[in-house]
Amino acid sequence: MSGPVVSARDLDARMNDVVYVGDEGLMGEVIEIEGDITTIQVYEETSGVAPGEPVENTGEPLSVDLGPGMLDAIYDGVQRPLDVLEGKMGSPYLDRGVDAPGIDLEEEWEFEPTVEVGDEVGRGDVVGVVEETVTIDHKVMVPPDALDEGETTEVTAVESGSFDVTETVAELANGTDVSMHQEWPVREARPSENKKTPRTPLVSGQRILDGLFPIAKGGTAAIPGPFGSGKTVTQHQLAKYADADIIVYVGCGERGNEMTEVIEDFPELEDPANGNPLMARTSLIANTSNMPVAARESCIYTGITIAEYYRDMGYDVALMADSTSRWAEAMREISSRLEEMPGEEGYPAYLAARLAQFYERAGYFENVNGTEGSVSAIGAVSPPGGDFSEPVTQNTLRIVKTFWALDADLAERRHFPSINWNESYSLYKDQLDPWFEDEVADDWAEKRQWAVDVLDEETELQEIVQLVGKDALPDDQQLTLEVARYLREAYLQQNAFHPVDTYCPPEKTYLMLTTIETFNDEAFKALEAGVPVEEIVDTESAPRINRIGVQEDYEEYVEELKADITEELRSLY
Repeated sequence: MSGPVVSARDLDARMNDVVYVGDEGLMGEVIEIEGDITTIQVYEETSGVAPGEPVENTGEPLSVDLGPGMLDAIYDGVQRPLDVLEGKMGSPYLDRGVDAPGIDLEEEWEFEPTVEVGDEVGRGDVVGVVEETVTIDHKVMVPPDALDEGETTEVTAVESGSFDVTETVAELANGTDVSMHQEWPVREARPSENKKTPRTPLVSGQRILDGLFPIAKGGTAAIPGPFGSGKTVTQHQLAKYADADIIVYVGCGERGNEMTEVIEDFPELEDPANGNPLMARTSLIANTSNMPVAARESCIYTGITIAEYYRDMGYDVALMADSTSRWAEAMREISSRLEEMPGEEGYPAYLAARLAQFYERAGYFENVNGTEGSVSAIGAVSPPGGDFSEPVTQNTLRIVKTFWALDADLAERRHFPSINWNESYSLYKDQLDPWFEDEVADDWAEKRQWAVDVLDEETELQEIVQLVGKDALPDDQQLTLEVARYLREAYLQQNAFHPVDTYCPPEKTYLMLTTIETFNDEAFKALEAGVPVEEIVDTESAPRINRIGVQEDYEEYVEELKADITEELRSLY
């Protein structure tokens, strides 16, 4: 035994089989077989386990229970429901060797068929619907491994009524009994028909994300940043307000207080889309830093498998992984215990491959049942000291297409979200622009480019200002700095704790940008007409730009503000 790694002799097992170790039956997974020695990573604390204790093999890979009841649930890293475990033990402290199925196998659900006897169905086809929560209808599907690709079979029996998840609700001619319960190995991606190029944005309600660095439904994104820069808050905002149908939030090795905040806040939050509880479309996987390190390695796969299951129903799913650095640390721990050849900074040589395997399971898919759904994967990265050159950040950057770089300096200045607009980027902009142009404004891309150009120019000018001072600049450059200040303070900053400003629809994001551009255009006209830059900067109407974010009736406010800015600046010449 070496920490979470245990070696067993003469165990008849295959790779990735689930085994139970020792007299207490600690859950583990086979990760290496060499001769008659089987190496197991154990997902529970192994202290006190002694040589000579038995190891029992289940013969099954590490799998998750799929079916109604996964939403409004809180799991640990191997999908054990924490509330059920607490009820079993009578204490919030987890005992070793305690297990429970991922969904309640005895709870009954009202099943409504969507097929009739004699209908032809293929793999993944929906045979009925269950109201899982007030928000989500759970679609009961033919298991994807029940039929071969392209094969169909006839429904020979189907019933409506109340059933538990293990009871048969439909029978097929090929002998398959369909129930509401499925199992799926976590390390194997669920099948799909086709992976498509995503064309629809995952609207987050965060101006800097939607406006400058959008992510697509089915896209991948990384949020790296040092401690205290706002990774977790940014992911909380995305979980609350992103326009996904389902949220899977994976706390991977996070501090207990941060996970506690999620668990306490989410049940009390109201879904802005429909007013129902936010937890009604959320599944939480809580794996904190004081839990056994090996369980971190599995929690990411547990989360992505749950996400793929709801994707197969035709839903858009957003997966938040906070943070993949802790996941990589678990791999490093296991790798060192196995005495493998280390890679950069002690991480295993296969770090990049494992990250790629995770993120490639995201995407916009045509499912095997003909529906379309998506899994968007958003992973926080916690580089030590905010050093983006470390291996986890660099390998993640090679894979994801959206990079939201958090900046400690911005966080110290209380600029939130503290996303550095000079380092961040999105490779989805070109394929998402047609949607924004159709749904918001036909000059969306043009306005965004204008803002980027102004911010780039400000960055160059700031280097000069630090040397010679702002007053030494020509008037037009001083005015550019003033316009950039409004972009930073009014547009790029957003108050997550303000009831109105916490969420900004794309239409409001666009109108804020056009208001700042109106000030820019009118200010430069006044400057060309000979008005001193000091008078332009001291206008009374322009500072009201900073208040657009907190306006509920923003359309009327913006229209009036644009008129006031234009009138006041034109009155100067």
